[in-house]
Amino acid sequence: MFGTVKHKVRIWSVIISGAIVFAGCSSTSSEQDQQVKTAHVFHGETQGTTYEIIIADAEVHFSGSEIDSLLAAFDASLSTYIPSSKISQLNTGEAYTQVVDPSGFFKTCYQNSKKVFDLTDGAFDPSVFPLVKGWGFMDNLESPLSQNEVDSILAFIGLDGHHTISFEGDSILLTKSETAFQLDFNAIAQGYSVDVLADFLRSRGQENFYVEIGGELFLEGKNRDGVDWRIGIDTPIDHSANHDVENIISISNAAVATSGSYRKFYEKDGKRYAHFLNPKTGYPVQHSLLSATVIAPTCADADAYATAFMVMGTQKTIEFVEAHPELKIAVYLLEADDTGEYTRTMSGGFESYLAE
Repeated sequence: MFGTVKHKVRIWSVIISGAIVFAGCSSTSSEQDQQVKTAHVFHGETQGTTYEIIIADAEVHFSGSEIDSLLAAFDASLSTYIPSSKISQLNTGEAYTQVVDPSGFFKTCYQNSKKVFDLTDGAFDPSVFPLVKGWGFMDNLESPLSQNEVDSILAFIGLDGHHTISFEGDSILLTKSETAFQLDFNAIAQGYSVDVLADFLRSRGQENFYVEIGGELFLEGKNRDGVDWRIGIDTPIDHSANHDVENIISISNAAVATSGSYRKFYEKDGKRYAHFLNPKTGYPVQHSLLSATVIAPTCADADAYATAFMVMGTQKTIEFVEAHPELKIAVYLLEADDTGEYTRTMSGGFESYLAE
């Protein structure tokens, strides 16, 4: 787990065709009978959630222990729950802190975050962690903040200020103008870790696979039936343990992530506080958008933009996607009207992913 409450909505793989050969997280399935329509599955725990890898190739060229080692190295760089991690050292440091991160995970995550922060005009902001904690979402508390408390925290929120950062080789130097300034990549790191695993699988010659961590997905090639992977989008039902499929998409060579406000919120004195916070106002967003499903070339982008869109709301999200065709993203938005009925809004291009 990276630090803030995980706000993702799991995307359910509703159709994985063919027989499944299960491989534990510390063994491979290479010795299994390699027959047509056989897939190989690796699964385990990471980041406070679970992961699953499905290989639809005839042969597997890696071990589960290699996956676990890679994920452990990722946490050692980016988990705020590990005091010795690179991000924890930077967060707890004083005015000047220097760390060495040979993995490069922190650098890539920071640079990706800054790109999304700039493009969304701060709707996505990895410095928002003190607000998340202040509102009680980090510790599952019900603690609405006063205006004065919000203002005091906003004094050190914003990725465009309060710090400078430089990268030279494996070295990271963070300078803070406010020691309370902290970074938390929860809203992008899990998606990025999916990309890291996908890159690893490609490096080992795997061509057809499914990677999922905590609901974030990357789909490559075809499933064992030789068709695109089919993925179900969760129906937005408050606090429900059931997971009905709202729609199904057919996808290959792309990432998918969904963020939603309907599973993580609290009500205090008759008012609902959703855990999506507007970094500019310091308050939970107050609009009818329930979930945003994003398809993107990378899972880091899908993850980050899904979060940003939950802050931006439906109209601004559609305008943003249409204004940035270079990002090659598509979005599917679900919101509730006054009667409780769902309204679906799609950006141009998303309809082509809907399964027939």
